[in-house]
Amino acid sequence: MIHLTQMNGTKFVLNAEMIELIESTPNTVITLINGRKLIVLESVDEVVDKVIEYKKKAYPVESLLKFLPEIRR
Repeated sequence: MIHLTQMNGTKFVLNAEMIELIESTPNTVITLINGRKLIVLESVDEVVDKVIEYKKKAYPVESLLKFLPEIRR
């Protein structure tokens, strides 16, 4: 879940797993997998950064790697 701001200043939380596309038109438009479009105050880069941070927390792959044996070539 990521925190975003609607154009009227209202804060909301979006399930990042629902995002299909983010575009700058020049407003930031987020298209969800159900076709719904949301316009937010955050830039495309800010939304992408929020999604990356969310994914790092939701899927902590790096922390799981320490449990795998080291592969030698």
